[in-house]
Amino acid sequence: MKNRRRRSTFSISGAIAFFALIAAIMQIAILTFDYIEDRTDNKGLIAILVLILIFILSTVCTIADYIRRKIMVDKPVRKIIEATEKITAGDFSVRVEPEHKYSQYNGYDAIMEDLNKMAEELQKSAVLKTDFISNVSHELKTPLAVIQNYITLLQDENLDSETRQRYVATVKQASRRLTDLISNILKLNKLENQDISTEYERINLTEMLSEAVLNYEGLIEKKNLDIDCQLDDVVIYSSSSYLEIVWNNLISNAIKFTEPGGRITVTLKEHIDRVVVSIKDTGCGISKETGKHIFDKFYQGDTSHSGEGNGLGLPLVKKVIDILGGEITVKSEIGKGSIFTITLKGVNNNE
Repeated sequence: MKNRRRRSTFSISGAIAFFALIAAIMQIAILTFDYIEDRTDNKGLIAILVLILIFILSTVCTIADYIRRKIMVDKPVRKIIEATEKITAGDFSVRVEPEHKYSQYNGYDAIMEDLNKMAEELQKSAVLKTDFISNVSHELKTPLAVIQNYITLLQDENLDSETRQRYVATVKQASRRLTDLISNILKLNKLENQDISTEYERINLTEMLSEAVLNYEGLIEKKNLDIDCQLDDVVIYSSSSYLEIVWNNLISNAIKFTEPGGRITVTLKEHIDRVVVSIKDTGCGISKETGKHIFDKFYQGDTSHSGEGNGLGLPLVKKVIDILGGEITVKSEIGKGSIFTITLKGVNNNE
């Protein structure tokens, strides 16, 4: 709104200046005509002199307008065109310096500022794309190298049965990690490009969370974890396919980072206009610095568990929550576990 007002003000002042110039030219022509008419009765001479005067004044106006256009129009337009050509060629480092101070911005200055912002965002996107490709390449190489190495070892005919089974299990784990990585990359790409349609429906969130916990019953028993579920009877209007991504990632993370014999608490509370789900564990916890990056793609704060994930689970969760119009926060302390809290719209707060 601020820039629009400035552009409007500049346009009015320009119109006033143009009106004043035309009025001055007309006044000069009238005064000159009166001056000539007072000194001669020759109508033909008067007409010729007035015509010459009009030609001179028109030439002066044309030259003045040409200079004005060169300075006020052609110069900023040329700068904008040169910048857009560089951006089109892939140079996102280009920046255009506005012609005036911020308080005196005109339309061209506003375009230049928007162009700078666009170039900055494109530059960030290019860096993120490069980092993403680099991370994907690295993550793909690791399980592929494991698969190739162990397949070579399995070709040894002298392997005993126990060793062979262990190698096969390792290959299966690496292939599963590879499958999960590709699946998460595809999901995240579709979410970011809005290729997945969001189909909303009435969901019994209590049943959904209970089923999500039961899906990991085997892992929970294997690590001898204590599970405490405190669930209100809640129904919301949301996307079940999206929410499954959230609960599966958060619950599996809680199990993964909680030491054997630890405790995981899942709570579901309904408020007037919102629903709050929290998943608490007594695991290793994360530092404040790590907490700033846990929703970044491929970031893994606890490298001791890096072989069990690919750093895309939490970015997926964050993207899903954003799409659903919710909020996710995390509180954690080293050695004391973490609490992930998800706030969603209540059934009475959905349009």
